[in-house]
Amino acid sequence: MDTPQTRESPSPAWPTLNLVERGALREVLIHGPLPRAEIARRLGVSRANLTRVTRNLLEHGLIVEGATEQRAWTGRPSELFEIAPTARHFFGVKLTGDTIFATVTDLGAHEIATAEEPIVSRASDDVAAQIGGIFTAFTERFDDIVAGGVCVAGDLTQNRKVIVDSPFLGWKDVPLARMLTERLSIPIATENDVRALTATEHWFGAGAGCSSLGLITVGAGIGLGFVIDDRLVTGAHGRAGRLDHLEIDASGPVCANGHRGCASMYLTNEAIARGIDGPEIDYPGAVELARAGHPGAIRAFRKAAEALGKVIATLANSIDPEKIILTGDGLAVWELASADVRAAIDKTLIPSSAPLDLDVQPFQFDEWARAAAVLGIRTVLRF
Repeated sequence: MDTPQTRESPSPAWPTLNLVERGALREVLIHGPLPRAEIARRLGVSRANLTRVTRNLLEHGLIVEGATEQRAWTGRPSELFEIAPTARHFFGVKLTGDTIFATVTDLGAHEIATAEEPIVSRASDDVAAQIGGIFTAFTERFDDIVAGGVCVAGDLTQNRKVIVDSPFLGWKDVPLARMLTERLSIPIATENDVRALTATEHWFGAGAGCSSLGLITVGAGIGLGFVIDDRLVTGAHGRAGRLDHLEIDASGPVCANGHRGCASMYLTNEAIARGIDGPEIDYPGAVELARAGHPGAIRAFRKAAEALGKVIATLANSIDPEKIILTGDGLAVWELASADVRAAIDKTLIPSSAPLDLDVQPFQFDEWARAAAVLGIRTVLRF
């Protein structure tokens, strides 16, 4: 095992903030520029207390005074506080089975720099060393990276410190957060990739301002994440959000886990391509066939749409979220068969349910690495 790298000039430390200071910073992060009175109202603190809080955040360079807002009820202008995004930077890594995708973001979760490398060796020590090399290269440009995160497909312990099982990497019980924290000399968090993306949408994306939120990703797999009462749900064993084996068709094919006709046999990219009769094709080929009107491809996407609608409605029935976000690299199922998705939702959703707010978001793969950097932001704010 390589000797952990230490940095001769540590980046500016993240300041010690109290609960109210962290809360004020979070409100401005999520909701954008806010006047002092509104921040105080949201946090339930006095204006005097909030003045001390904002003064401290200003001194640490985490917020700045922006424009002024006219207060209609007094006629006096009110200064708006906003994030000083370049005050600190954050490091994010998405690991697939063969590639490291890395990014640096500012405090507002805007990507500043990216890197991509093939994984040389899947041994956890070797991957940690390779991540360390990427991080060192970034620090030549950014000397104020204060925290970071790594997200993977797989299961983690409830405290998210140990990767229990990551099938694409072949890992079991890898304490990657500790390994990288020691190597990089900054706090590094680890998380399931879909939960990391859910947290990012909750703070910086389509779910900002929602106290409850569901997120579904479709693509190589079926991922689910959700937020309840402003908290990301992990579950007692770190495995919350497993609806990929929800039964869709009791007479359908059996998956590798022995479940007959489950969602994973219809909705993943591989399952859609496999469900088209004829010569073996990949998922992009299946999409092309469906767009060209191939009957077998259209049937495969309609079956996938049925599975997706049942998963969406089951999530809605289970947690009654304000919004459900649908994203991922398998969104062609929505493009090609959205009517079938909605029909399956209507068939499965409890009749007395409130209207479902379904937000379909376009997806780019670098969102995973950005979501990992947001883990670092949430870590310093202790969320």
